[in-house]
Amino acid sequence: MIDLKTAPHAALLLRLTTGALFVAHGLTKLLVFTPAGTAGFFESLGLPGWLGLATMVFEIVGGAALILGVATRAVAALSVPVLLGAAFTAHWDNGFGWTNQGGGWEYPVMWAAVMAALALLGDGAYALWPLKRR
Repeated sequence: MIDLKTAPHAALLLRLTTGALFVAHGLTKLLVFTPAGTAGFFESLGLPGWLGLATMVFEIVGGAALILGVATRAVAALSVPVLLGAAFTAHWDNGFGWTNQGGGWEYPVMWAAVMAALALLGDGAYALWPLKRR
């Protein structure tokens, strides 16, 4: 049974945590690896370089949207294929464990599941622009 008194705060906690992590990942791509380095890494995986730049922007903008509670369900749902893509393209060959050299697929797959749960759970408390359930 869902506790309707605490569920909105659970969704808020998921929004804030995952949003902050997305922003941190995006800013790392922007400020540490640089856009050119990020594009080059994606190309080294056999992906188009522009996809690295799109991922960087999605992480920063989507992370901020999650923190603020703007279209949470949509952002969370859109992040699932991004995270699964990261798991299968950048981390699969590194094995399961996130602590493996290069990071395994454990973390992005778990994060995709968390984002799917957030998409199902909804905006939570203090959302600035919640989407209505249909």
